[in-house]
Amino acid sequence: MKAIFPGLSAENYTPHPLHASDRMWPETNCYVDLWIELLASSGLPPEAMLGFTLTQDFEGDQFTFFKVPLEDLEALYGIRVSELAIFDTLESHIEMQSRRGRICLIEMDSFYMPDTQGVGYRKEHGKTTIAINRMDLENRKLEYFHNGGYFALQDEDFSGIFQHHLTDGHLPFLPYTEFAKFPDIPVSNAQRKSAAERLLALHFARRPNRNPIRAFAEVFPRQVEEVADRPFEFFHKYAFNTLRQFGANFELAASHFEWLEPEDRYKEPRLHALRISEVAKSVQFQLARAIARRKFEALATVLDPAIAAWDSMMSELETALAKTSEAA
Repeated sequence: MKAIFPGLSAENYTPHPLHASDRMWPETNCYVDLWIELLASSGLPPEAMLGFTLTQDFEGDQFTFFKVPLEDLEALYGIRVSELAIFDTLESHIEMQSRRGRICLIEMDSFYMPDTQGVGYRKEHGKTTIAINRMDLENRKLEYFHNGGYFALQDEDFSGIFQHHLTDGHLPFLPYTEFAKFPDIPVSNAQRKSAAERLLALHFARRPNRNPIRAFAEVFPRQVEEVADRPFEFFHKYAFNTLRQFGANFELAASHFEWLEPEDRYKEPRLHALRISEVAKSVQFQLARAIARRKFEALATVLDPAIAAWDSMMSELETALAKTSEAA
């Protein structure tokens, strides 16, 4: 079957540096991680898309599951993403779009995905987004982007992920599916840089009205006390949707600032974004200890450095963007 990226191999795939093991958060969330690798495999800089990280908020029980806006992908790379209606077998739609040079992004069950070994594979059912590069129906093999890498599955996992075990009396689950159309004429680097600057200002204007880390800090100790009464596995889900989400988000923001202006203009916002990420990483370890010991008092102030860094980052950005506007 036709592959969108025929040169890729799961055996020797090298992830993009945004997924390097020496980063504080080598993986962020399935959707953004997937786009990082998709863009890199297309020869495009994924750092350009990360201005949207400024809009992350605390939603009361979790931080925003940050995702690149589809209009940003079109402005920066000329890539158009649309929902794909599933009215036949999922495999037939994937096959059709692949023949047309379009890659499908699909919510699948991590229970059948070997790359989630030790987390979800054959342990629990959970939805996660993958992008299918190559599908071999005859040999029941699939190659796909997921999280920070490129993987393959086959045989029973292939049958499981496409629900071949269902009989005529069972209604299949139809996953949410998108497909991406790549442009005939690439966006130039100059156009991309200009669009990224414009989008950064737009997302800055859309930032939360109130410091989201301060809002989280006000409920954090109480939430942790409730988490401590749950099975320990729940801790990982809570940490993923709170500390990891804003920690990873702002490490990516720092990478965006560096890509935009590696020398001067966004240096201070970059350092503040990294500070937020560092604090989130540190607090995640403190959270585990607090739950194990059932001592929560110290959690009341552990986020203070990240709160201050968010305020400083936004203040420095306001100054930097004003200078950019004056220069234009």
